[in-house]
Amino acid sequence: MGCFAYEFARWGRAAAVLGCALAILACGSSSTRPTDSPDVEGSAESGASPESDGADGGALAADAARETTTEAVVTEVRITGQRERYTFGVTIASPDTGCDQYADWWEVLRADGTLLYRRILAHSHVDEQPFTRTGGPVAIEPTDTVTVRAHMHPGGYGTQAIRGSVDGEFASIRVDADFAAAAEREPPQPSGCAF
Repeated sequence: MGCFAYEFARWGRAAAVLGCALAILACGSSSTRPTDSPDVEGSAESGASPESDGADGGALAADAARETTTEAVVTEVRITGQRERYTFGVTIASPDTGCDQYADWWEVLRADGTLLYRRILAHSHVDEQPFTRTGGPVAIEPTDTVTVRAHMHPGGYGTQAIRGSVDGEFASIRVDADFAAAAEREPPQPSGCAF
């Protein structure tokens, strides 16, 4: 099957922060970390290609997010595979500082908030922002609408997510802070943080 991707522009506070970061960079007062190819934790065999965008804009946005928020932001979703066995490649920008604060999972939920799949992240990604990790299989039909969101340790869920379907497009959305809050206690849960 083809690869479905959606990338979105950041609005509001994130756009202002990115603008300030770009202005600082233009003045030579700041630098960005190089974006290396991610080390793929548990990549699927279905052909999903977890890669960071490698663009300076992605690194700047990740740096800006790290400095201004404790929310993990899903920036892209790629889906490969076949019905009832899809592999999701999820890109996250998060303000990781180490095991004390890091994105510890991403998950796929039905529109009603039912947890379908959770991908545990075994370590922080301080020097790899944004980062992409794959997971699956996710048992959905091509027309099923799902929500993909990330979780921070210790802060929990933010209000940003991406919603869409395999046959349609994915779009960035805002969800209520209490959307599917009970899913936070469901298994699987992280067993710790490696680094």
